[in-house]
Amino acid sequence: MASKELPRQLAALVDQISTIIVGKRTQIEDCVACLLAGGHLLIEDVPGVGKTTLAHTLAVSLGLKFSRVQFTADLMPSDLVGVSVYERSKEAFVFHQGPVFAQVLLADEINRAGPKTQSALLEAMEEHQVTVENETRALPRPFFVIATQNPTDQLGTYPLPESQLDRFLMCITLGYPDRASERALLAGEDRRGAIERLQPLMSAQALVAAQREVHGVHASPALLDYLQALIAATRSGQWFVEGLSPRAGIAWLRAARARALMAQRDYVAPDDLQAIAPQTIAHRLVPVAGAGRGRIEQVRAMMESVALP
Repeated sequence: MASKELPRQLAALVDQISTIIVGKRTQIEDCVACLLAGGHLLIEDVPGVGKTTLAHTLAVSLGLKFSRVQFTADLMPSDLVGVSVYERSKEAFVFHQGPVFAQVLLADEINRAGPKTQSALLEAMEEHQVTVENETRALPRPFFVIATQNPTDQLGTYPLPESQLDRFLMCITLGYPDRASERALLAGEDRRGAIERLQPLMSAQALVAAQREVHGVHASPALLDYLQALIAATRSGQWFVEGLSPRAGIAWLRAARARALMAQRDYVAPDDLQAIAPQTIAHRLVPVAGAGRGRIEQVRAMMESVALP
């Protein structure tokens, strides 16, 4: 796919998903940028606002194999990655793949499962492979995890550990629809029927090629200086208990590159870093005691304190 065609393809993708997930274009763009950057997405919200529908619509629009796992307290790691079963006809153990062997995996209500099952996703998300019975098995490409998380004050939830939160490139919230969008949902047809009629707009191979193009988006030395200044501010102790790791800084830049590509630019601008910051770094940071702000508000206040290049 030619580079000049890619932004149009991505815009058409966002447009199509917006016909199903009404009134949430910004969140849809974040989702597509996260996928382009090769990361994984965490959606934290109350049940029923369209998290599952968004994941399914994205997979259908890209022609990708989709799998959904409902995380529960009794879900075991083998339920996720698969298990070997003895087959008498073959006189051998045969591995049966779990739902993790998909291109788009929806981990629904991930924080309702215990820590052991949550951690089973770590290797898959970071290495794009799983180890079962001492054998490493590669996952398909692209591999994109969309995990949903209920607010941690709800009953039966386990907070995700910092190591797992760090595996998610972005964390977003869909929120309730506005009045006009909700009216369209109430008056329209069932979303599942509408999804079935969607046509794929990109192939898996084209998506992998687009992910490679993200790495080619230019980041100038001045832009990198600005990014380093922002990262240093998170580590100063003035804003957050602990600052961003080098891996988080690399992820932030990768997300900004994806956003620039979607905006039909071959270079990263400071606006890209600023716009993508709340989604990319807020879930990795804890405001200092007495800040009086939430994570996102604290991130924005910190960025305002750092001078532009």
